[in-house]
Amino acid sequence: MSSAVSFVCTALFAVYNGFLGLCYGSVWHGSIGIFYLLLMVIRGMVLLTEHRNRTRGQAEQDRCRRRTFLISVVLLLMLNLALILPISMMVVLDKPVSMGLIPAISMAVYTTWKITMSSIHIRRQRRRSGGNLLVAELRTVNFIDALVAILTLQNTLIMVKRTTADENAMLPLSAVSSGLIYAVIVAITVQMLRKGTRQT
Repeated sequence: MSSAVSFVCTALFAVYNGFLGLCYGSVWHGSIGIFYLLLMVIRGMVLLTEHRNRTRGQAEQDRCRRRTFLISVVLLLMLNLALILPISMMVVLDKPVSMGLIPAISMAVYTTWKITMSSIHIRRQRRRSGGNLLVAELRTVNFIDALVAILTLQNTLIMVKRTTADENAMLPLSAVSSGLIYAVIVAITVQMLRKGTRQT
């Protein structure tokens, strides 16, 4: 149920950012929309595979999970590449569109919820050395989603409160924090790929 709710939220974010990207010609929102679209496809594949596995035998379940994992691995790598453009725009403080406090508050609520839920799921996953490969991947993707939400919230707050006078002061902070979070995302992805490769 939690994954289904996350899937719906991801779809809404993909549509929302895609709309802003097309409506305002915003490269930032277009690239974030592509990220959420890939995230939605990965979540959808995992949920669909697990739903269909209810009527399959154990051997068939394992085969389908391996196949879904291998396909989603390619999408996960594309997802990491898709983050390079919006993160580079954050580093140079390239303002996407004019934003008010309401989007910033909404983003803060969403980020808090994502961090809380993904932390709970990651802690559960660490207690299990084996288990369902796709569930482990889904929890990893949820954690990546939470980290990207932090980046998006940071960018939103900077754009809302930034003035020309403090632009140079915010540049080092934005560059360091964005670089660190992206490095964590890449490290988590590599770790998940290594673990999944061993199991498959």
